[in-house]
Amino acid sequence: MFAKYVAAGLAGTALFATVAFAQTSTTTTDRANMTPAAASGSSFQGDWRTSKVVGLSVYNDNNENVGSINDLLTDRSGNIKAAVISAGGVLGVGAHLVAVPFDKIKFVNEPVAYTGTAAVPNTGATRPSSTTTTGAATGTTSAAPATSSKPNPWYPDHAVYNATKDELKAMPEFKYSTE
Repeated sequence: MFAKYVAAGLAGTALFATVAFAQTSTTTTDRANMTPAAASGSSFQGDWRTSKVVGLSVYNDNNENVGSINDLLTDRSGNIKAAVISAGGVLGVGAHLVAVPFDKIKFVNEPVAYTGTAAVPNTGATRPSSTTTTGAATGTTSAAPATSSKPNPWYPDHAVYNATKDELKAMPEFKYSTE
């Protein structure tokens, strides 16, 4: 009985050894070439995290929320070619996915400037004469208080694509190919 266990152990060791010998070793010059990019976070200054870009709210030029970025499509070399925008729907149900060229989307670091009371969140505070975050006077309407938060260097605040929600819904729906 003990001989069977020893034989099984030797066979398993032989299998693991063949896998280890089949691997190619990395030379010290290869490791030296990989280290600076992996070790230096400052070399990526100004780059954005795609995990944070996916999910960004998309507004049009009139500061109307038209959807959110659902996905980013890249070519084989890793260049982002298109963004999939989810227009409409509630919590992803009934959403209309549209692929738009990535270079047609503008990313903005500053928060959306609210210019009227329709889209203003209820903060409980009203001000007789206020200014938007861009500094333009809005008259006697109540506006959201200007925020002085510093933009995050790893992702933008929101995206801008010049289309209405109805125009996005009228565009051909994007479907992921299974072929």
